[in-house]
Amino acid sequence: MSNFLSEEELKQLGLKAYGENVLIGRHAVIYSPETVSIGNNVRIDDFTIISGTVTFGDYIHVSQFCGLYGGEKGITIEDFAGLSSKCSVYAVSDDYTGASMTNPMVPSKYKPCAINGSVVIKKHAIVGCNSVILPNVVIEEGTAVGSMSLCNRSTEPWSIYTGIPARRKSERKKDILALEESFLREIVNE
Repeated sequence: MSNFLSEEELKQLGLKAYGENVLIGRHAVIYSPETVSIGNNVRIDDFTIISGTVTFGDYIHVSQFCGLYGGEKGITIEDFAGLSSKCSVYAVSDDYTGASMTNPMVPSKYKPCAINGSVVIKKHAIVGCNSVILPNVVIEEGTAVGSMSLCNRSTEPWSIYTGIPARRKSERKKDILALEESFLREIVNE
């Protein structure tokens, strides 16, 4: 038996959509699979939790122990992006000021200050292990987020961010774009 779900098991999940060469670990958990869309060549490792609206592009890797909490606003992860182990991505969060009740078992009308805002992780972005991305954040194209960083604001494209909160440290090389072009050309010629 494979460590990843079979094609038949993928069909039985009830995903909104999924493409070719999708590898989902047997110990990953997907709540509300009807709100999850997965592109081609996507690998989601064991012990990852996916909840709410989440959309994956192509050629994506989500490493072990990640949590993606899309809520209604959703998380979008574009092509060639990746999350290292133990990353947490939140498009929804409780209010911590005491102005609202908390937790998913309390009806929305008692949580007037809950935070809901989409998260987008754009093409060629990579997020280092143990990092956290909060609602209403865009990790721009080509951004690298260093391990153990807290992204509470959107980033600039082709930059490297680290820290709590994450701050821009430097530019990131764009060599990836030439490699992508070569890779895609090779795939077409196969």
